[in-house]
Amino acid sequence: MVIGLLVAIAIGIFAFARIVGGQTQEQQIQEDPIYSRSVAARLAPASQVAVAGQDNAALAIKSDTGEVAVVAALPKNGTELFQQTCSACHGQGIGGAPKAGDKAAWAPRLAEGKATLYEHALKGFQGKTGLMPPKGGRTDLPDDLVKQAVDHMVQMVQ
Repeated sequence: MVIGLLVAIAIGIFAFARIVGGQTQEQQIQEDPIYSRSVAARLAPASQVAVAGQDNAALAIKSDTGEVAVVAALPKNGTELFQQTCSACHGQGIGGAPKAGDKAAWAPRLAEGKATLYEHALKGFQGKTGLMPPKGGRTDLPDDLVKQAVDHMVQMVQ
């Protein structure tokens, strides 16, 4: 009889703790700002797409404090674009990219013509020796500027 009474008391305490905990725990979680931010972060889209020719100001990268991150300014010409972006791969031959100024590596590409070079630079290309991402990974660049950078690299091998 004593054991039965102790079991009944234990069940009663357990039920009381569940009721009190269930009511207070939900309120604390829903009012917690850190929890709310983490839920919002999980529900946010994984990425946003910027469309060329449209106002993409709403897609500006913002820090946790809400400040807009500084984005690199667009280069003024093909030479600046080469120095800022293209030289990352074409300077060292990373990812199978032909090194800037290497006549032997550029010869077969030049033989295909400038139109093909422009197309590969603008749309990207995956060949036997490597990969060229569209616009060198800087999809925010205008096509004319990318073509100027291609012309600059061609001039470097002539």
